[in-house]
Amino acid sequence: MLFKTNSKTVFNYIYYKFGNEEKANDAVQEAFVKLWENCAKVTPEKAKSYVYTVANNLYLNVIKAEKVRLKYANATNPVSNESPEFILEEKEFKQKLNTVLGNLPENQRTTFLLNRIDGKKYAEIAEMEGVSVKAIEKRMHLALKTIREQIEGI
Repeated sequence: MLFKTNSKTVFNYIYYKFGNEEKANDAVQEAFVKLWENCAKVTPEKAKSYVYTVANNLYLNVIKAEKVRLKYANATNPVSNESPEFILEEKEFKQKLNTVLGNLPENQRTTFLLNRIDGKKYAEIAEMEGVSVKAIEKRMHLALKTIREQIEGI
């Protein structure tokens, strides 16, 4: 039951950190396996936070081992009826946004993506991250401020 209710949100949480679907899937699977292996030691009330903590630690271990920052691949544009100018502007905007998001501190980027892409409430993000709601509000404020400063027209 815990897997069914939380696997997607744990996946999204780790995916936003990794930027890689395959690695995120592996981390989520391994986190739930570790929960299963340690189910006698983990109380049901702590199981959800245990899975998030294990998944986050796996992420940190992979990043430490690879010593590689997120890299943004150039996506091929599908055939479109849009004007070449619009396509160029859209591509430039996406590059700016990816650059700005990539330069945000990890905690701000994760908070921003969980809230704006996943639709998570600040309280849910705070629980996942193990911090207060005020801390999440501050992270979101700083992320939005940085995005506004670095991208004109937002």
